[in-house]
Amino acid sequence: MPTKTEKHLYPTHIDIPESTREQLVELLNKSLATTLDLYSQLKQAHWNIKGPNFYQLHLLFDDSASAIFEFIDLIAERITTISGIAHGTVRNSASGSILPEYPSLPLSEQEHLKAVTERLAAYAKHVREGIEKADNLEEPTTADLYTEISRAVDTKLWFIEAHLQH
Repeated sequence: MPTKTEKHLYPTHIDIPESTREQLVELLNKSLATTLDLYSQLKQAHWNIKGPNFYQLHLLFDDSASAIFEFIDLIAERITTISGIAHGTVRNSASGSILPEYPSLPLSEQEHLKAVTERLAAYAKHVREGIEKADNLEEPTTADLYTEISRAVDTKLWFIEAHLQH
């Protein structure tokens, strides 16, 4: 992730003040890193699930990963639309994500469900904070992007979390 001294914006005719765009690019790059990390952790759960509910959970984790994958491009393109540079490599993701590392394997079905739930919940919180920060910067387009992501993530969290409730 770039430091404050490594900021770079391309020239643009978009009428968002440069200082606002700089803050948005920093926020969105943190979200990009976290989204890439969440995607890979969901795939980790998808690939490694074992147990009596294997097939159902295998599909559920993959469906969740596919939904998250769509947001990677949306976030990166918002960064570049407002004249920033999207930092979307695996190394950027590893150093910039807010998520903890996925637990060591092997895990039981319940442990996978708990790990995925915790990561989706942390991501959902991060996204809602993004809505608030974009609102505070008076940038409704970025706030709307975060709102779109928030709705989808809350739904995926509900689907996963339902497996932990009795």
